[in-house]
Amino acid sequence: MASVTPRTGRITLGGGCHAWMADARGWGMSNAGLITGRGASLLVDSLYDLRLTRLMLDTLAPVTATAPITTVVNTHGNGDHWFGNQLVAHAEIIAARGSVADMRQVGPAEMRALTDMDNAAGHFARRAFGRFDYSGIEPVLPSRVFDGEAVLDVGGTEVRLIDVGPAHSAGDTIVHVPRAGVVYTGDIVFARATPIVWHGPFARWLAACDLLLALDADTIVPGHGPVTTKQAVREIREYLLHVHEQATARFAAGMPVMDAARDIRLGRFADLDESERLAVNVHTVYRELDPELPPLDGPGLFGCMAELCTGS
Repeated sequence: MASVTPRTGRITLGGGCHAWMADARGWGMSNAGLITGRGASLLVDSLYDLRLTRLMLDTLAPVTATAPITTVVNTHGNGDHWFGNQLVAHAEIIAARGSVADMRQVGPAEMRALTDMDNAAGHFARRAFGRFDYSGIEPVLPSRVFDGEAVLDVGGTEVRLIDVGPAHSAGDTIVHVPRAGVVYTGDIVFARATPIVWHGPFARWLAACDLLLALDADTIVPGHGPVTTKQAVREIREYLLHVHEQATARFAAGMPVMDAARDIRLGRFADLDESERLAVNVHTVYRELDPELPPLDGPGLFGCMAELCTGS
């Protein structure tokens, strides 16, 4: 397995790069990053609620006192990477076009509605997200949208933004700092956890892995899990290939989606956290193979994961 740096809080990576690492594992416990230049900083992602984001900003204050946050990049549109934006609303907030579309579809109100549901999906969502407080969050969307790639100057430090999505979500931005050999991957990389293909296609995520492997960057800051190396990218790629091959074989055999998810054996990937995400991943493969298959909304997808957890 990939080597990792199992630390939490602020980690100094060198070359003006820092990582903010979640202090717990599980759904919604995301990482962030800070890139500093002369008199300015760029924040990679805010966190899932105001308490977590405020704690991060307070801990980063010794660095940002002389290099204030002037730019924020949201790597994608899942709430655990942007719900804290209101605390950095003074900065220019940047995201890929697909990310903004996702943000408009699912905000704090939709997450509250999901966790309030009195069914299997709601019960599962409460177990996953019960530690977060969505009250008081005012959605602050990016003020600048980019397509494809963008190059930023953060106090003399070059920062490259590359939208590698749709893959995990409708838009997935990786943030590369060439001088430091560091890349912040958003949820293109999960370290020690199961990747979830909300959007796909799988081919775009595999291509994103290939791009990451080709970059001159030895330090990988994943969206979830500890700071790691390119070996984690290889492992994600192998998981995606395995699931796609297994799901495709069961689709060809006429097996229904949930039967396929229950039937697939994950082998060496079985010990990854949140293995129930397999249900969503199989559904995404089936939608690729049969475009007539209707997409499931959030409650539907969480219901599938709840079903896989319970085995019912």
